[in-house]
Amino acid sequence: MDTWLYLNSGPGQPALNMAWDEALLEEIARIGFPVLRTYSWAQPAATFGYFQKYDDVARFTAVRPLLRRPTGGGLVPHENDWTYSVVIPPGHPWYRTRAADSYQRLHRWLQTAFGLCGVATELVLERDPAGPGECFVGAEPDDLLWHGRKIAGAAQRRNRRGLLIQGSVQPPPAGITRAVWEKALLESLNRVEVKALVPDTDLEACVQRLASERYSRAEYHRKK
Repeated sequence: MDTWLYLNSGPGQPALNMAWDEALLEEIARIGFPVLRTYSWAQPAATFGYFQKYDDVARFTAVRPLLRRPTGGGLVPHENDWTYSVVIPPGHPWYRTRAADSYQRLHRWLQTAFGLCGVATELVLERDPAGPGECFVGAEPDDLLWHGRKIAGAAQRRNRRGLLIQGSVQPPPAGITRAVWEKALLESLNRVEVKALVPDTDLEACVQRLASERYSRAEYHRKK
């Protein structure tokens, strides 16, 4: 049986939210098990992909702060969305999965979780062109749809330390709560033992360093 660790961070400041995800990527080989982290936002914010240019995305949203994510992808507003990250150590089979297959695996997992909540969703089969750099305008193959509307997207980053996937769900107006969906997400992990992740001092120090040196600094987000 596979073992995963789960961390529910609750609402966090935008810089800390991004710092936590990158810190988990930096530390995941030492942690040694896949981690699912769910979190929300203490204030409205928007994030954009690591390789995008700040000036190109800033004109598409008035939401501030506007932060550069450690993963790729497009512009995502974080006001009422359900955000999560999945972090995979390099020794795990998921780490060796091709990016497209990894994306599909992730959204089939989310689709199963929504099914447990009584919400029927479907995976995109063909590309529907998006607006320039906007994640939830248009759709890519294996994005998740509810009644034809994209409700889930994600971005990935893989390096020698591990694999980081950052995801956002625009909740469907189907009467389910975030807590119910998060419970279903855990229940959908097939043949997996889930244990709580208790952050140690090394992980927490990494979070604080990244928040201070990167994500709290305007020049980091505007560097391209």
